[in-house]
This record gives sequence, C-alpha cells and structure tokens, in this order.
Amino acid sequence: MNPPTIVQARWTQVLRHLRTIPSQDEAALLADELVDGRQPRMLAFVNAHAMNSAVGDFDFYKALCDADVLLRDGSGMAMLFRMLGGEPGLDMNGTDFIPRLLEAYRGRRVALWGTREPWLAAAAERCRAEFGVEVVSCENGFHPPAHYCDEVRRTRPELIVLGMGMPKQERVARLVRATATGAPLIVCGGAVIDFLGGKVQRAPRWVRRLGIEWAYRLLLEPRRLFHRYVIGNPLFMLRAWRCRAAWAR
Repeated sequence: MNPPTIVQARWTQVLRHLRTIPSQDEAALLADELVDGRQPRMLAFVNAHAMNSAVGDFDFYKALCDADVLLRDGSGMAMLFRMLGGEPGLDMNGTDFIPRLLEAYRGRRVALWGTREPWLAAAAERCRAEFGVEVVSCENGFHPPAHYCDEVRRTRPELIVLGMGMPKQERVARLVRATATGAPLIVCGGAVIDFLGGKVQRAPRWVRRLGIEWAYRLLLEPRRLFHRYVIGNPLFMLRAWRCRAAWAR
C-alpha cells in the first residue's frame, strides 16, 4: 500500500467513526448520554494534528477508530468536511466540552490524570470549587500505562479526564477501558488540565470565533508547537486536497 493510499484509507475510517453534533441542543443531549453509561466508554477528539498522526502511527489510528464517541475538533476538520461536501456541525473541542461534562458529573467521583504540579493541584481545586465534583485521583501524565490501570481500580472514578497529549492519552484510555471496573467515562482531553490549572491561557473569544486559536497557542508556545502547526497544518491541507481529488474520482 503506497503512502497516498494509506492516507485515504485511514482518513476514510476515522471520518466514518466521527460523530458530528449539529446544534447546542444535541451537544446537551450528548452530555446526558455520556453521563448515563452502563459500561466503560472512551471519548476522543479529532483535529488536524490527530489526522496527521493517524497516518504514521497505526496504534493511535486504531485507538481513534475504537473510541465509543469521536468528535470533531477545530477549524481544520471543518474545512475538510466542507471540501468533501459535508456539514461539519459544531466545533466540539475538548477545552469547551469537558467543562460541560464536569458540570454534568457534579457530586460524583472524578480523576484528573495529566500535566504536572503545581498545575495539576490547581486544576483539581478549580474542579472542586467550580463544578462541585469529588476529585478522587490526581496523577501526572508521565507514568507508564499500567500505573493508571491500577489507579482506576483503587479509586473507582466515574469520570476520568486525561491531559497527556496525543498519542499517549488515547492509548491509555483504550487500555483503562479494557481493564476498568465500574463504568467510567474516559475522556482524552489534550491540554484541558493545563487550561483548568492556569498553566495555559485560552485565546480571546474573538480569536476562537475566527477559528485561529491554534495561532494564539503557537505564539505562546512556539518551540513546542512549531512542528504541529507550522509543518502540520500545510501537510494536513495537502493531504486533504489529495484525498478530495481521489474520493471525487
């Protein structure tokens, strides 16, 4: 299978698993649906970086396709949907949707796994104060995956927010789901714990409305995010145009 075919095949499968949310009412229904689960579930988000990563990382690609709920994140994915003649729905990025889930879990047991101190403790305190959750587990994002499996059995959280970044959090989520007792919702949250803990600031609302929050984050963390955005965004668009042409044929 040559590289262009790998891109087309993997992107096709990810898009088939992706669930678009057309309205705020549907987003509220989704939050209710996720809270009422009867078995362990995995929620993941797909942005342009995830689509690029899925091409070169087979385990990450399989983890995305194996998620119970997969949501569109970011302006790059909206552009891809429109290029293919589809409707992208709402931007369901984790930084906005995960606080809604935390609110829905008010009074229930929550685990925060990701980032490092002092931001982890600050995020836990904010979750207690703002969302009224019981934070039963705080772990940094640098342990081996088996550590988190032991932790979920020990503390039995109902909601697990992972802030380890791609692709580790998706791999951890998949493993924890397979070994967890109870019915936790395991959410792949990217930088959400950093945001909650005050390590990283959100872009102004007008920047978010324009769909260029990625540029704001690049300005704040140019070294860490250079490859993801400066290299990754043009690569994503090139692959999108090639896939569009191939699918049209």
